[in-house]
Amino acid sequence: MEILNNFWNALVGIFRDSGISTLDYRNYIMIAIACVLFYLAIKKQYEPLLLLPIAFGMLLVNLYPGIMAAPETTLMSAKECIAAKGTTQGYAVTILDGVKYYNVPHNAGLFWYLYQGVKLGIYPPLIFLGVGAMTDFGPLIANPKSFILGAAAQIGIFITFVGAIFLGFTEAQAGAIGIIGGADGPTAIYVTTKLAPELLGSIAIAAYSYMALVPIIQPPIMRALTTKKERAVRMEQLRPVSKLEKIIFPVIIVIVISILLPDAAPLVGMLMFGNLIKESGVAERLSKTAQNELMNIITIFLGTTVGATATGVNFLSWSTIKIIVLGLLAFMMGSACGVLFGKVMYKVTGGKVNPLIGSAGVSAVPMAARVSQRVGQEENPGNFLLMHAMGPNVAGVIGSAVAAGVLLNVLR
Repeated sequence: MEILNNFWNALVGIFRDSGISTLDYRNYIMIAIACVLFYLAIKKQYEPLLLLPIAFGMLLVNLYPGIMAAPETTLMSAKECIAAKGTTQGYAVTILDGVKYYNVPHNAGLFWYLYQGVKLGIYPPLIFLGVGAMTDFGPLIANPKSFILGAAAQIGIFITFVGAIFLGFTEAQAGAIGIIGGADGPTAIYVTTKLAPELLGSIAIAAYSYMALVPIIQPPIMRALTTKKERAVRMEQLRPVSKLEKIIFPVIIVIVISILLPDAAPLVGMLMFGNLIKESGVAERLSKTAQNELMNIITIFLGTTVGATATGVNFLSWSTIKIIVLGLLAFMMGSACGVLFGKVMYKVTGGKVNPLIGSAGVSAVPMAARVSQRVGQEENPGNFLLMHAMGPNVAGVIGSAVAAGVLLNVLR
């Protein structure tokens, strides 16, 4: 009989701790959303390097919430402490009603430890280090006017900031929501952890989703705001850029931005450091590590832990719906402002600038530049806009980091 009772108690314990009894409908909804993201990442290949880890983190935390559990401390009597740990040595003591208790810590979930790199603002700058090491700033140096288009595409951030305040968000939350318009996932995560960490899951997933959907969202906006004649403009070949220019450029940029806007220094500094390693030609091993091993490791940690913040309780709310809508508007307005400023440059230069490259002012590198190339070739198969679009695209990366610095300086 005792064996049967023990067996029954074991079954009850297994059931009590299983997902069947601990998960609610919101967790199952999030599991379904994770499966949709798997489909987009694997079947459609929309930013799979980012979307796949995010989706898996979301799936795992809604199946096993304990993987993101924070460390806890339990008060134990001397007898309980010795039974559990074999000793009372090394544990802090608390006196309650004259009785001595020992503070025995319990380990946190795996993702909680990995998440500290997000919470402490470590992962996003390291991602920027890798991006800098993989990016050629030559098109931007050859055509400095691209900075204007990169800056114009950030206007959507500040328009959305105002809109979010009208919808009831605090100024700090509105700033974190607005940064989605830059189409830069690491920047969005960095700003959100500083201003509104409670919104991290919603904002990160919105930012990376819209980055992945650049080929779908941008072309209709580009066609609606330009004429057939403008889209068919063929731009002159960019001038060659010397190695000395490529070495000096990141040094000058980091000095200027760090002096004027110190809050942008971690992101811009690591971006320029990565690029300097690449362009110097004397640290090839470091450059390859930043581009490959380090970038891949940080992407896995960042994606899975950010996805793990999207639990059913946190994610399924009216605030999330508002964030998704506002993020889409921010991204659309950023793309539209870039194209409109491209049209201004088209007029000012007498038709020498194709307005389509303005849409690449968002910092989804290099996807936004490829979209400009594709839409341009639809009107003129002999049109090659990729390198011209890379200028605004790279400027957009810098611009989103500067916009983040402005928001942090004003709102924090």
